[in-house]
Amino acid sequence: MMKMMRILNAKTAMVALAASFAITVSCEDEFLDVGATGSLGEAQLTTTSGIDGALIGAYSALNGVFGNRFEGPSSWVTGSIAGGEANKGTDPGDYSTINPIQRYETDPTSGDLNNHWRARFEGVSRANKVLQLVAMSEVISAADAARITGEARMLRGHFYFDLKKHYNNVPFVDETIEAADISSVPNTPGVTWDNIIADFEYAYANLPEVQAQAGRVNKWAAAAYLGKAKMFKKDYAGAKSTFDQVIANGKSPSGEKYGLLENYPDIFNAEFDNHKEAIFDVESANNTGSVQNANYFDDLNYPYNTGSDGPGNCCGFFQPSIALGNAFRTVNGLPRLNGEEFTSAEELKHDFLLESSDAFTPDAGKLDPRVDHSIGRRGIPYLDWIAHPGKNWIRKQDYAGPYSPKKYIYYKSQEGSLTDASSWTRGYALMNYTIIRYADVLLMAAEAEIEVGSLAKALEYVNMVRSRAANTAHWVKNPDGSNAANYEISLYDSFPDKAFATKAVRQERKLELSGEGHRFFDLVRWGTASEELNAYLSYESKYLVAKFGGATFKAGKNEYYPIPQTQIDIQGSDVLSQNPGY
Repeated sequence: MMKMMRILNAKTAMVALAASFAITVSCEDEFLDVGATGSLGEAQLTTTSGIDGALIGAYSALNGVFGNRFEGPSSWVTGSIAGGEANKGTDPGDYSTINPIQRYETDPTSGDLNNHWRARFEGVSRANKVLQLVAMSEVISAADAARITGEARMLRGHFYFDLKKHYNNVPFVDETIEAADISSVPNTPGVTWDNIIADFEYAYANLPEVQAQAGRVNKWAAAAYLGKAKMFKKDYAGAKSTFDQVIANGKSPSGEKYGLLENYPDIFNAEFDNHKEAIFDVESANNTGSVQNANYFDDLNYPYNTGSDGPGNCCGFFQPSIALGNAFRTVNGLPRLNGEEFTSAEELKHDFLLESSDAFTPDAGKLDPRVDHSIGRRGIPYLDWIAHPGKNWIRKQDYAGPYSPKKYIYYKSQEGSLTDASSWTRGYALMNYTIIRYADVLLMAAEAEIEVGSLAKALEYVNMVRSRAANTAHWVKNPDGSNAANYEISLYDSFPDKAFATKAVRQERKLELSGEGHRFFDLVRWGTASEELNAYLSYESKYLVAKFGGATFKAGKNEYYPIPQTQIDIQGSDVLSQNPGY
């Protein structure tokens, strides 16, 4: 299977916005056969192969640059933990810089956020360098120039999209800005959705449908991201038009028509990488001499202390929330749409403080079958490992709850072949991380259809996603072949009005995309973050009072993260202004 490996920058720039350009190469695939290593001269860099090598350096930044776990593409802290669908696990003293993020008390001096900012701007810098090299080249063909420029602008659009949704006010630096002027570019006015949309529009217009390597972006990945950017801009008619094209004509870089995989957990399984549901992903590789080429950003997020019975054997930092578990409760096969996961007496949490050796009564309520593909629960088979034993795999249940993550976890049968065990833990898995997948597109398209008045089309898209989940052949089974829990899921008969349809689509995103880093940013763009996250804090604090007591999401402040103080200190407060409330 073709894998695009990540290339690590040879230098750490003191200021990410003005990062110097140097590449080192580690490769085993044809895509990466770029020859020379180290710092390259202009004559080499402006050849077609030299420019393509620089482009690979921009691709490598998708996974981060400096090795901080916040730099990874999953947004497991800033999107999922901050979005109320996961709790920071282990115990209060480990990786304690996550604690204020979960309590919405983030400080501008956070080193983790500074590293995230630096890494994304390093990606911008690398993409801009590619664009400069194309402009300088006297030998590149028009076709190669258009393709490489399209890939670079797609990547730059992604890096700016991520910065915009995290910080809102960020400087806009394109390839026309001289290096000496970069540090004086202000963040207000900064990058706009129109800037980002322009990058995706260019990529859509100039990239081919089919690429020679699966790891490269194509025109349909650009189209999907274009539609997503329009959603954030609230251009619903424009988003609908774009998604119409993606749904009707979109295909993977290998030419396969986009579609939903039949088996939901295959999305997160390395054996099925570059599948038809993956629209834009980050490629992964093992045994390259650096575990950063595997999913290093998830190495803390496996169940705790599993020994040989489970994956990773460390560390339990990313635990699905009790409220998220409750969201999978169904009534007549349909989700509850009025926030019952925060208020209902029917809770998916049976005896969650018991020892693993204590008697346990499994939950007998009716549940969406995606729950046991998404959440590790006591007594339920955990992939092809053992049944989840409960507290033995949870470091501190009264701090983070009873659940373990289950997406992007490797299987027992894959250990050593689709994992990298060259570092301190076995928990470096090899599946590609999917930034945009087809179900995500269908549900965004459903939102757009609702906004333009087509409830019937929105219903069709939502039911497409639910139909996959309703395939009984792929529900989690006990060893005897019986269903592992009391699963029940139905399709919607109708969307009677816009208010109902909106609730249904938003809840479907919560269930389908849980733990994938989208939730916080969805809540912010919908304008419901304060309402939902304060309800989450109130509910979760009933069981985890020591963690959440007194925590509050402050509307008008916590929708965005603070501009890192380190960057303000470097560039000056007259250049970078702080976000409101910090």
